[in-house]
Amino acid sequence: MNHAESQPGLRHKAATLALLACVTLVLGYVSLGHTGDPSGASTGGINDVAAQVPGAPTFVELANQVGRNKLGLNFVWTLLAGFLVFFMQAGFALVETGFTRAKNAAHTMTMNFMVFLVGAVGYYLVGFALQFGGIMSVPNLGGVGPLNGEFAPGGLGLFGYKGFALGGAAYDVGVFALFLFQMVFMDTAATIPTGAMAERVKFLAVVASTLFISMILYPLYGNWVWGGGWLAGLGARFGLGHGVVDFAGSGVVHMIGGMAALAGAKVLGPRIGKFREDGTPLPIPGHNIPLAVLGTIILFFGWFGFNPGSTLAGGDLRISVVAVNTMMAGAVGGLAAMVYTWVRSGKPDPGMICNGSLAGLVAITAPCAFVNAASACLIGLVAGILVVAGAQFIEHKLKIDDPVGAIAVHGLNGLWGLLSLGIFADGTYGAGWNGVGAQIYQGIPGRGIAGLLYGDPGQFMAQLIGGGVAIVWGFGLSYAFFKLLDWVFGIRTSAADEMAGLDIPEMGVMAYPDFVLPQSVPTEPDDSGSAGSRLSRPVWKPVPQPAEVGVTGPK
Repeated sequence: MNHAESQPGLRHKAATLALLACVTLVLGYVSLGHTGDPSGASTGGINDVAAQVPGAPTFVELANQVGRNKLGLNFVWTLLAGFLVFFMQAGFALVETGFTRAKNAAHTMTMNFMVFLVGAVGYYLVGFALQFGGIMSVPNLGGVGPLNGEFAPGGLGLFGYKGFALGGAAYDVGVFALFLFQMVFMDTAATIPTGAMAERVKFLAVVASTLFISMILYPLYGNWVWGGGWLAGLGARFGLGHGVVDFAGSGVVHMIGGMAALAGAKVLGPRIGKFREDGTPLPIPGHNIPLAVLGTIILFFGWFGFNPGSTLAGGDLRISVVAVNTMMAGAVGGLAAMVYTWVRSGKPDPGMICNGSLAGLVAITAPCAFVNAASACLIGLVAGILVVAGAQFIEHKLKIDDPVGAIAVHGLNGLWGLLSLGIFADGTYGAGWNGVGAQIYQGIPGRGIAGLLYGDPGQFMAQLIGGGVAIVWGFGLSYAFFKLLDWVFGIRTSAADEMAGLDIPEMGVMAYPDFVLPQSVPTEPDDSGSAGSRLSRPVWKPVPQPAEVGVTGPK
């Protein structure tokens, strides 16, 4: 087509555009006459208040509306935070899969999802009632009055007994909100052991251990600290500060999960090829650094639901302090691990950078609401170094094989988080916590939870007791459970299945069916002892596909 022939087409397009412009202008002009409320300034008013006489609410009706709005904000905040914590399951799955070998990827990933499925049912049926069945009051969620049954001989709360399967009086909006938020916390604790037991544990054993953690191990310790149990009462009954305080779960969630991980890894024993005959550990590289890093970022994001969400109140202005402390501890923890491994081995270790950041987040989880930003940074700094040193000690001295470093990240730094609260809490928040000092504490009106550096050694003692109980309860009971389970049906896969990879023997599918996966052969350890040497950069070879008869592709 020549230039002259194209002119009619151009004129047609120009006319069409002009017509559209005219229509748009007309519609805009017509809309000027509409009486909407584009700024929102006139939306919402006295007519929106539920009242017996529309538009003329009484004072009581206005007060009821204010209270309902406050609780509505708290419900929305708590549920949204719970949704964020649920998404952390994806982070755990990616981290653990990336830090393990490709031949076990489907098995490892599925274990993490299964933990949520099984754990949710176990916690719904039994665990929630044992943990919160006697809490009686959570004012931020409307009081949850139906949860008023606590077995407490001599005033020492041991477990709740109201709210099994969320039935009866527990069919309550406040109870349901509390259940959702706490169920995803339990899910985190139940997920932690899967990483430490990866690459040699039977899938059925993880199903059983998830039921055990969701129905017994986690709920009972959680009751003692969060459900009005005896550890929370150490302050009111024995004068030890405010009793054991754990804002979002360094002890309740991470220590319990970490101790179960330690017990499971101990009973299972190391992976084939992990240790020489003389006990020297050899690195077994994971297969995908990008997965692990992405998973860490997802976990970091989810922690903004984990910690700030534990206020259970959208109107609690302390949320900003909690969020910033969480962010800084995680950042400094990762930075500390990076510098530490860089100085020791000459290169920054991606695996330890991830674990250092997670360690900082774990450690700040207990004290995040009670410390200032400088203390949060210091807590993260210690956590970042502690996770590297702890992982080396667990591997080299205890001879325990933990493929992802879960024991050091969650167990060791969960303990550090509990203790750090007893050191750095500054008294600016937490007045009346666990029924202690609602009006005045240590002679100071409105004083909250304080640690050693702020004049309350009793609080540090309470935290020390809480950590000790978590070790004895979490490791002791878990070890007995795994030994019993091992005696009943054996929790470890066969040597042949372990060498082949657990994807086919345990799951019946391969994560990477289009690739020939190299057999992972342990290599000589480096001088740094860095866990980063566990992470490989394998070369995969595509499997040649047979030619399809009669089918041709694009040339």
